[in-house]
Amino acid sequence: MNFTNKNVIITGGTTGIGFATAQAFIDAGANVWITGRNEENLQNAASRINSSNLKTVVSDTSNLEGISALEKAIAESGNKIDVLYLNAGIAVFSSIQDSTEADFDAQFNTNVKGPYFTLQKLLPYLKDGASVIFTSSTVATAANLGSSIYSSTKGALNKIAQIAANELADRKIRVNIVSPGAVKTEGLEKVTTSEIRDHFPSIIALNRLGDPSEIAKTVLFLASDDASYISGTELLVDGGYTTFARK
Repeated sequence: MNFTNKNVIITGGTTGIGFATAQAFIDAGANVWITGRNEENLQNAASRINSSNLKTVVSDTSNLEGISALEKAIAESGNKIDVLYLNAGIAVFSSIQDSTEADFDAQFNTNVKGPYFTLQKLLPYLKDGASVIFTSSTVATAANLGSSIYSSTKGALNKIAQIAANELADRKIRVNIVSPGAVKTEGLEKVTTSEIRDHFPSIIALNRLGDPSEIAKTVLFLASDDASYISGTELLVDGGYTTFARK
């Protein structure tokens, strides 16, 4: 797909799915801004991508101050945005009995408040006809043990995206959701044990974990003109996990 001269913002773009998507948009000719919480991670990502078309913004989008830093960077660039990929997210897994207020606040601030107000603050900079994409998860509709807070954030995110698709339709802005299953990322390694990761293929129809590049390709499709009649849709990219018939 060709995104030459298109302007793309990716929140949470230093590792995993966000990084892979930034690389894919760069390879397709886009100008890309990625956000991250610290300069070191951003510079590491920039060094790996090694493109003058990549810009980095230190922005913790879990709070309004961080979102304002991103808004300022885009305003000062003078560019209008073609694609806004709201990808930043975190996960902490624990039972309802053991979850803390800090766990709750951190996940809702990053996974719900962040995308919500990032979209709100960047609306004036979106081109009419732009594409907005949210990273959700298959957990939004699952009921896995230990995932009450994380799953709730993704369920809330899906509803925000669906309503945004209706509210922005008059500007021809398409809003969609990509929901990955288990994907081989640094984030997955942080929140799961090796035993759990080894178990995942047995409950996935394709019998393997996903690769970040596979999610990136899905995001590029949703952002492209090939998806011009798709809005308000959740696209599962989970290797068949959601519908797998467990024996």
